Order: sequence, then structure tokens, then C-alpha cells
Amino acid sequence: MKSKIPDNVVFSEENGYNANILAYPTSVGAPAIKLDNVVDWKNIGIRNVNKEFESKFNELKAEYEKLMQEYEWNEILYNAKYSFEPIIGEIYHLYLAKDGSNFLSLIHPDHWNKEHIGSFKLNSNKKWIKIDSKHDIF
Repeated sequence: MKSKIPDNVVFSEENGYNANILAYPTSVGAPAIKLDNVVDWKNIGIRNVNKEFESKFNELKAEYEKLMQEYEWNEILYNAKYSFEPIIGEIYHLYLAKDGSNFLSLIHPDHWNKEHIGSFKLNSNKKWIKIDSKHDIF
């Protein structure tokens, strides 16, 4: 007859007493097995990733809006009236004519009493760049 082994002793017919090679605790006095709170970890990760995506989305949205504004200004300037060939790097001023059309001029707004829309510079790619501040004009 086989000798009875107590319940709290780890014994296997194939491996014998193998408690020291098991990946989990086997005695009553061993520390309790606690499951990690993966749900909190996931929620924190999702929140951080969503912040990053939102930040990147807002950057792209701002860049898109800036690009569309540049496109609209270029559309206005290329459809404006002017009787000269603009020189790259020079500053030109866009005005509103009495008939509602736009025209481009070399005359600075301080020297002329016309409705000034904005000042622009033509870059080497033939793209009009809006000049916002007055100190950039001189």
C-alpha cells in the first residue's frame, strides 16, 4: 500500500518532490498571489496615447489652417490687378479698389489714402507671403 502524502506537500508520481522548481508558491506560508491591476494600467496608457493623438491632431489642424490661409492669400494676389512683373523679395501692398476689385501696388499704405488689405512679399517659389507687422515692411 502507498504511503499517504499530506495535502500541503507537493509531490508528483513522475517528478517526486518538486516544489522548488515550480513557478508558483506551494506552501501555506508563501506570499499571496496578487494579480496586477491591468485595467488601470490600460486606462492610463489609453489616456496618454489619446493625449498624444489629440496633440498631434491639433498640430496638423493648425498647420492645415495656415496652409489654407496661405492658399487663399495667393489666390487673391494672383487674381489681383497689377501692371508690372513682381520681383522676388520685394514688398508689395494689396488694396481694395472703388469697384470692389483688388490691386497690387508698390506704394506704402502710409503714403496713400486707399483701403489697405495687406502687405506681401514674393518668395523664390513664386508664393506670396503675408507680412503681418509694420516693422517687417521696412
